[in-house]
Amino acid sequence: MANVTAITGFFFMGISDVQELQTLCGVFFLLMYMAALASNLIIITLSTLDLQLQTPMYFFLKNLSLLDVSFVSVTIPNLVGNSLTHSNFISIPGCAVQVFLLSSFSAGEVFILTAMSYDRYEAICSPLHYDAIMNGSTLVLMEGVSWATGVLFGAIYTAGKFSGPFCGSNVIPQFFCDIPSLLRISCSERLMLIYTGLGIGIYLGMYCFTCVVISYFYIFSTVLKIPTNKGQSKAFATCIPHLTVFTVFIATACFVYLKPPSIVPSITDRLFAVLYSVLPPTLNPLIYSLRNNDVKCALRRLQQNLCARYSLHLILQRKFCGF
Repeated sequence: MANVTAITGFFFMGISDVQELQTLCGVFFLLMYMAALASNLIIITLSTLDLQLQTPMYFFLKNLSLLDVSFVSVTIPNLVGNSLTHSNFISIPGCAVQVFLLSSFSAGEVFILTAMSYDRYEAICSPLHYDAIMNGSTLVLMEGVSWATGVLFGAIYTAGKFSGPFCGSNVIPQFFCDIPSLLRISCSERLMLIYTGLGIGIYLGMYCFTCVVISYFYIFSTVLKIPTNKGQSKAFATCIPHLTVFTVFIATACFVYLKPPSIVPSITDRLFAVLYSVLPPTLNPLIYSLRNNDVKCALRRLQQNLCARYSLHLILQRKFCGF
């Protein structure tokens, strides 16, 4: 019979047992978190305020950045706090909230990335009907379905995982409540419910992955028929950032969750789990802005507007002080 223990919380193994290294890692990931937060908030601000970015592509990009901010804020602040205070305890309700938010935001991000691939498909393969198909109602519907599906999956998966007691050790060999670690200490009588939720997640992930692959098959087929190199380059420039973001997200997730499990994860495994949490949210804004003239121009316009307002404020202040 499984050793069922009435535990009230879990202890994270953390990145390292050396307190000095914990503090160093905490500062490093705090800087990465701040960079991810700032870059994604810039994307959200630009796509909201700049009139030239009021297009379906940037509508979905704003949602992606919002999901990235939410996703990275679930685990990294807790990691930084634990590293700096050397406290690795989390209550069961806190762990359940982490699992719910992580699974919800991850699923929502997959659906938003799938919606973005459909947007690129319509823009390139059906340009004459693009505005009619990707209208405001369609965008809101796709956005709502993506967020709602993510929340629904997160609720089902979390309910299955925390519907009963845990068996064995209450030490999680990670810095957050990750799925493989919780599966290892879940009691056998409810594994069927847990694996049902996991199966639903795998099915949804494979469905979205298939949709993205099919979309890009038609996109590349259409682009290669464009007679000029300039036209092909312009079409590829709108697709490559999304394809890169999707690849980075899927690749890091597969590396963390599909590799052969180890009884005691090494520090390398734990570091890769951290990178999975912080790397895609940090890279996504950079990928979309490095070779994107629209974003660069929007950022320059925002800077010019802010400088103009600041200059006007100084002039009015001087006039007021002069009186």
